[in-house]
Amino acid sequence: MSLVDQIRSALREAADPSLAPGQQAYMKSAMPFLGVRVPAVRALVRAAGRDGADAAELIGTALALWREAEFREERYAALAVMALRPLRGDASLLPVHEEMIRTGAWWDLVDEAAGRLRETFDADPALMAVEMRIWSDDEDMWVRRAAIISQLGRRAATDLDVLEYAILANAHEREFFLRKAIGWALREYGKHDPDWVRGFVARHPELSALSQREALKNLG
Repeated sequence: MSLVDQIRSALREAADPSLAPGQQAYMKSAMPFLGVRVPAVRALVRAAGRDGADAAELIGTALALWREAEFREERYAALAVMALRPLRGDASLLPVHEEMIRTGAWWDLVDEAAGRLRETFDADPALMAVEMRIWSDDEDMWVRRAAIISQLGRRAATDLDVLEYAILANAHEREFFLRKAIGWALREYGKHDPDWVRGFVARHPELSALSQREALKNLG
């Protein structure tokens, strides 16, 4: 049995159909759910991946799960495959992450894919500094959101020039998911350097009230 089929079978075995309607309604998803919670999806993917699949098989598995998905959990599983150790930080996979962000086009999928961008930043910061500036100006708001939050959790390793560029390129946007992303990115960096965040917000009154409120939420 292929890894794709193993994961699909495991998802269906783990499904609780009573959960599915609520999950679909919460995510406002046109794609139906099986009724598997995200932590369980990740756990079964990790279990399936322990058999020693190489990077090529994992990439093929992730793309098949994503592109052929009939249920949203299959897309969650594809994202979980992309998080497995053999694929982490591989800059050559940036087009795969981009495909998932563009076609996922909703916060649950985009934000999980953005976690892989952070790992790629750690592995190849020079490349990512260029790419995330390009993404920050993309026509697709979800690509821009991913660029804004692409460094969450990097703390001292955060490329502040890229963070500033991504934020200011989108500071004028009225879209909730972009304003929220700006505030989130600043709030997270504020855990490392609160004075920098306070100063940044003070210097940029053009930031929306939502972005400012989110940025300063835990800074007093």
